[in-house]
Amino acid sequence: MDASNLPARRTPHWALYQKECFLLPSQKGHLPPFNTHPVHLESLAKDRLSAGGWSYAHSNAGMDKTHDANREAFDRWKIVPRMLVDTTHRDTTVELFGKTLSAPIGLSPIGLNKIYHPLGELPVAKVAGELGLPYSLSTAGSQSIEDCALHNAHGASLGHSRSLGAQHAQGLKYYQLYLPHDQQLTRSLLQRAHEANYDACIMTLDTDQLAWRHDDVALSNYAPYRSGTGAEIGLSDPVFQKRLQEAGIDAKKQPEKAGEKWIDTVWHGRPHDWSVIPSVLDMWRSITSSSGSCSKPLLLKGIQSGQDAQKALDLGVDGIVVSNHAGRQVDGAMASLDALPEVVRAVKGKIPILFDSGIRTAADIFKALALGADCVMIGRVWVYALSIEGETGVRHVLRSLLAELDILLNVAGYPTIKSITRSAIKSREEIAQKL
Repeated sequence: MDASNLPARRTPHWALYQKECFLLPSQKGHLPPFNTHPVHLESLAKDRLSAGGWSYAHSNAGMDKTHDANREAFDRWKIVPRMLVDTTHRDTTVELFGKTLSAPIGLSPIGLNKIYHPLGELPVAKVAGELGLPYSLSTAGSQSIEDCALHNAHGASLGHSRSLGAQHAQGLKYYQLYLPHDQQLTRSLLQRAHEANYDACIMTLDTDQLAWRHDDVALSNYAPYRSGTGAEIGLSDPVFQKRLQEAGIDAKKQPEKAGEKWIDTVWHGRPHDWSVIPSVLDMWRSITSSSGSCSKPLLLKGIQSGQDAQKALDLGVDGIVVSNHAGRQVDGAMASLDALPEVVRAVKGKIPILFDSGIRTAADIFKALALGADCVMIGRVWVYALSIEGETGVRHVLRSLLAELDILLNVAGYPTIKSITRSAIKSREEIAQKL
């Protein structure tokens, strides 16, 4: 494929990364960084990580049943290829919260990234900015809110110069909030996120404490308790620094105690109920509209039922993330993809719906979009890539996923993201009925 023969289009010709990989031996004398097939990716990450790093990346709640259900759900849906469709001017952009994204792919918030790579979240934030993809920073991050924002902005500037996608997008950064029972700390975290130019807040609902994950428990594997890793957002926060002083903890001399204090403050095991949502909404909106501009969106992550989606809608939230935490919180739960249609019916297009849990390939992305998601979020794919080869690994796996999606749209006959509707897929039952 000669790039000079391709027409100009709204988004980069992501598919050309395939050609770039094919030409590497002759032009650079080496092969691509690694095989991006999910099975190979997972195996290589297991080889590269420590026992604790692999356990935390790979472990799920209980017997892995929800994780397995997530993957099985995708296989129950089949894409319907359409022939003789002109896909020359393919467009992978989507509009979300007033922003133009280069593709309907965001990065899920995952914490403790320093256990995967010494630079933690920084290379991930940078590459997301470079490619014009939404980046999400977890409250359990191992780099500060501010430093991740700076690296994301730096990546966006590189994307402009390299024509990798950022010039076709306006960028989107989420701060993902785990809600402590400490209003001053909550306000401080949200204030910092706003001042660091995060565009939205995602409040995760399903993790006021970690689920029982057998491997992690067997290895006593939780980095904040061992080294303080994963407490960096707290350690860089003035309110939490005050809480440490009040408790007589010196974070430099007692990193494990500081980490334990952070966990006990944020993943406290004291459940919230729906009554907290209006106060969080009011707090976030008052902070983000203080400069006279419109307030920034607040999304709820972890919604798995139409009933909860309706509650979120009634309370005035700006978006929903359909997610079961990739099977890491409730064992034996329904697949996130199985929950998606019910949530879509409840929301009726009034607010955006993002989808998370189980995404591995472009076909998975396609199926979630066909079932009503406005954008999907990926997690383990980039975590494994980060552990294998840092920034280079994250860039390789994300560019590969973008190329795979671009090529899928071409060969399956779908010229735009908007053209991926419910008629683009069939369930096993629908196929059987026609046989």
